Amino acid sequence: MFNYHYVTPQQLAGFDKYKYSAVDTNPLSVYVMQHLWNKLVKVVPLWIAPNLLTFTGFLLILINYLLLSLYDWNYKASAPGSQHIPDWVWSVSGFATFSAYALDSIDGKHARRTLSSSPLGELFDHGLDSWATSLFTLSLFSVFGISAETAVSAYTLYGVLCVVLLTFTVSHWEKYNTGILFLPWGYDISQVTLTAVYLLTAVVGVEAWHKPLPFGYFVTDILIAMVIGCSAFLSLPQTLYNIYLAHQRGTLLRTSLYEGLLPLLSPCLLFALLTAWAVLSPGDVLTHNPRLFLWMTGVAFSNVTCRLIICQMTNTRSEAFHWLLLPLAIITGGIATGALAQCEFLCLLVYSVLVTTAHIHYGVCVGKQLSKHLNIYVFTLGKRHQD
Repeated sequence: MFNYHYVTPQQLAGFDKYKYSAVDTNPLSVYVMQHLWNKLVKVVPLWIAPNLLTFTGFLLILINYLLLSLYDWNYKASAPGSQHIPDWVWSVSGFATFSAYALDSIDGKHARRTLSSSPLGELFDHGLDSWATSLFTLSLFSVFGISAETAVSAYTLYGVLCVVLLTFTVSHWEKYNTGILFLPWGYDISQVTLTAVYLLTAVVGVEAWHKPLPFGYFVTDILIAMVIGCSAFLSLPQTLYNIYLAHQRGTLLRTSLYEGLLPLLSPCLLFALLTAWAVLSPGDVLTHNPRLFLWMTGVAFSNVTCRLIICQMTNTRSEAFHWLLLPLAIITGGIATGALAQCEFLCLLVYSVLVTTAHIHYGVCVGKQLSKHLNIYVFTLGKRHQD
């Protein structure tokens, strides 16, 4: 069941030649957090595998998301007059978020410390990050939620999620073209901000975020403006500039505009189809099932992005069309024509189960395949026995 080979022989050969190359220029990371991580990593026992740290951090994020979902399924628990999430849950969220942030930051250091760095470790890290990005965002939505008073709708949450996910894709698209991963500034800032918001919510209560600020604005307006602003005026321009510099220096990996833009085709089609489904939905599926629709969006995005990450790590050509887009296109077409209007929720449920199952299967199979190819274990140190 989990022995399917998703990674091609050409990509396996690319992993054999792979060398990690990244640049971190974020002042918060370089001058503050790195000093903390350098001390913290020394506490980790040498027998623990780096991937175990990475996976533990992801589990903390997932458990936190599921806990918030239990108390706030429709993102309305924070609205005035609703039964709010208990304060202790926000404390757990703050602890889980910062712990996951710490584990994600020291796993690479621990790998170098134990001489166990491998392409599998980087793929495992970045692959889980592509899923965790949506979980972080969807968990934060519970603080502000859907509220008529703050003019935040399910479409607002969906729009913010799309901006965050596309920003994540752009950083790996940049590496696909330049061969260098320029770590985005927004990551460290977002993790510190998330932790602070959760802990403040536990202390002052969720009602504090729903009080109007001067000039009639709310905190949600500021956060949404920051997310869009960081993406449009910081991340994207920096990415385009780095690609331009690589072109000027003659180090660009892709020889044509089409090849350079190819990895963006599937993500753009994914968001176009999802947006069309939400807008054309006769039953307003996004408004009535925000948690399920947003979860499905995040998982589908992660699966598409993981394939891009493998291509950029192995310097192989990106696929033009992801197979998960085909059933989504059929559903969207059926919704647009009215053919699937009566069973729209069932379509959402089935497709959500499909993408989640497919993504887990993909992750397990790729992990097993690379583990065997590189002659290492995923969650323990040491070499595998040759078959």
